Amino acid sequence: MTASNTHSNDILGGPAPTTTEKDPGEWVTGDEPMTGAQRSYLDTLARQAGEELSADLTKAEASEHIERLQSATGRGQDD
Repeated sequence: MTASNTHSNDILGGPAPTTTEKDPGEWVTGDEPMTGAQRSYLDTLARQAGEELSADLTKAEASEHIERLQSATGRGQDD
């Protein structure tokens, strides 16, 4: 492995955190409006779950709804 291929877990002695592991409430950009991709995916998940969601969610709120709706619908889950 070359130096350019090292990861933060090599330096810190543990696995590198990913955005899916960090609490959305702690995101630096969590209070920004949700992205277009989040909105599109939420629309799909909400429709499958028979729910309607606000169009003015933040990135953090959208992420939390996505996780909840994935669990409710079974989408996005590892087999």
